[in-house]
Amino acid sequence: MEIKRTFTSPETSPLDSVAYGHRSTVITEPDGTEVFRLEDYEVPEDWSQLAADIIASKYFRKRGVAETGHETSARQVVYRVAHTIRAAGEHQGGYFTNPEDAKEFEAELSHLLIHQMGAFNSPVWFNCGLSQEYGIDKASSGHWSWDPKRKQVAKTTDAYAAPQCSACYIQSVDDDLMAIFELLKNEARLFKYGSGTGTNFSRIRGSMESLSGGGTSSGLMSFLDVFDRGAGATKSGGITRRAAKMVTLDADHPEILDFINWKSSEEKKVAALIAGGYSSDFNGEAYRTVSGQNSNNSVRLSDRFMEAVESGGSWQTTLRTTGEVWETHDARDIMAQVSHAAWTCADPGTQYDTTINNWHTCPNSGRINGSNPCSEYMFLDDSACNLASINLLKFLGDDGVFDVPGFRAACRTFFIAQEILIDFASYPTRQVAQNSHDFRPLGLGYANLGSLLMVMGVPYDSPEGNAICGAITAIMTGEAYATSARMAADVGPFPRYAENADPMLNVMEMHRAAAGQISSKDCPADLLEAAQSVWKEAIELGRQHGYRNAQATVLAPTGTIGLLMDCDTTGVEPDFALVKFKKLAGGGYFKIVNASIPLALERLGYGKDEIRDIVAHIVGTLSLKDAPVINRDSLIERGLTKIEIAAIEDALPGAFEL
Repeated sequence: MEIKRTFTSPETSPLDSVAYGHRSTVITEPDGTEVFRLEDYEVPEDWSQLAADIIASKYFRKRGVAETGHETSARQVVYRVAHTIRAAGEHQGGYFTNPEDAKEFEAELSHLLIHQMGAFNSPVWFNCGLSQEYGIDKASSGHWSWDPKRKQVAKTTDAYAAPQCSACYIQSVDDDLMAIFELLKNEARLFKYGSGTGTNFSRIRGSMESLSGGGTSSGLMSFLDVFDRGAGATKSGGITRRAAKMVTLDADHPEILDFINWKSSEEKKVAALIAGGYSSDFNGEAYRTVSGQNSNNSVRLSDRFMEAVESGGSWQTTLRTTGEVWETHDARDIMAQVSHAAWTCADPGTQYDTTINNWHTCPNSGRINGSNPCSEYMFLDDSACNLASINLLKFLGDDGVFDVPGFRAACRTFFIAQEILIDFASYPTRQVAQNSHDFRPLGLGYANLGSLLMVMGVPYDSPEGNAICGAITAIMTGEAYATSARMAADVGPFPRYAENADPMLNVMEMHRAAAGQISSKDCPADLLEAAQSVWKEAIELGRQHGYRNAQATVLAPTGTIGLLMDCDTTGVEPDFALVKFKKLAGGGYFKIVNASIPLALERLGYGKDEIRDIVAHIVGTLSLKDAPVINRDSLIERGLTKIEIAAIEDALPGAFEL
């Protein structure tokens, strides 16, 4: 690959051109109990204290670093990650035309990371470069990685020489006792190094089905309880992150109703315990006593099921061992139970199986059965995806114009880095390692969409907001696939591309058609032109060279890395509150105040004094009754609708009690 500089110059190191300051982090429980402390470490001066707290408590390596014993600077962390990826691409993958291109790639990536313009998923920050930069080694936990010399996957001998870098995994399970407990072991291996995993458990027989040796199975739900306890006992990455897992079940499984109501039924027990005097804290005794609290749950629904719901038809569950019909239900009743359970405790979610598989790029290699814990990554069983997210607000200029060329350059740089990580990294099983090499799925995404629209003065749920979101997503996805095709020209398409070329190109055409449907009335012209032209380029290049990656983008929730980038909104979501509290799994919490509010108010025409008082009211240091800077009439004069004014009244209680 030929790398062109966009953000950096050859004369200056991006890590040396940043002004740094020294910070201290102390994280406490609400009662003042201290759970983490680190004094006198270094981060860029323009990072918020929250971002500093995140990198210090989450991503600084705490042991094995020469002299200090632990990392003490954001500069160290960024160099560890960027330089390690550059070296892997240069010496193991042949990704760069010459050493100068490799150097420019590292500079561009370092700039993006240190300026909070993008971030990799947490396992990269946890694990990447510990061996290469600090010589930290540790006996392998049974991982597998690609051996370029032998051209096959092989067991690793060291946990960090080929580090676990992917956050998202989908693993399979068979209807066999040993296979079930093998999956439990593999889940623990992933949790240990900071990743999450999801599995569709629909192959496991129900409690009403017989065993081959006689007797009756203990059933799916009993095994799900075991998996839930295992996840609850594990801190992801060995630090204060919860283990992340997804449990998916097809709607025709014989225990589907028990699964749908599993978590909501357990929540009733929690309510009774809390009423009896136990703490309502999620880490407390009440929640530890019940099951189902350590996974996200999803029901897999087909078009056939949804048609039965629409028509008032019936739905049959079937036995796993024989395929016989077990029970017949009213489809609407099943959907009502899904809805009620989700209303009471937010689980289960729904995954639309037919639509998902219609957009599958590799259907000739198998169907998509499940997802990772947050459902953004959906691909073949026994596969992995490393994520990176770009901070959209960093590409909005002071003039309110989105920097399309800069955004595309950032997409290219991160996508190349993610591709390099695929064969550099290790995986929990032989099959996941093999599929990662053979299909090379990636998850480039973005964060801070809600803040971007807020600062632009565009309502989130509006035709303009939808058009801007669609265009930015199309640009990112098209640029990723175009970059993938360029890499395929240099180092070849993914090994299983040939068997999936036709369906993959069909999916690419579906993307181009979707980009063509973005409203020209509601979308800025430069965004629309880029969204449509980049897809033309991506398909032309793909037809010539194929693609290096079977999958390119996802829209991840960007929880912790969103805070690292000082994002006020996560992923594709709007802001749900102007002041938020993030409770940590290991104790303590962060108070998060939306920093985009002053910019948005300025864009809407408010003066400095007005903005100061409104922000003070939001953080709780001033009542607007004492500083009446806004009222309904002035907002109407500014063009706000009654609905928008009502939303302000809801967000700022007492704002108009003048």
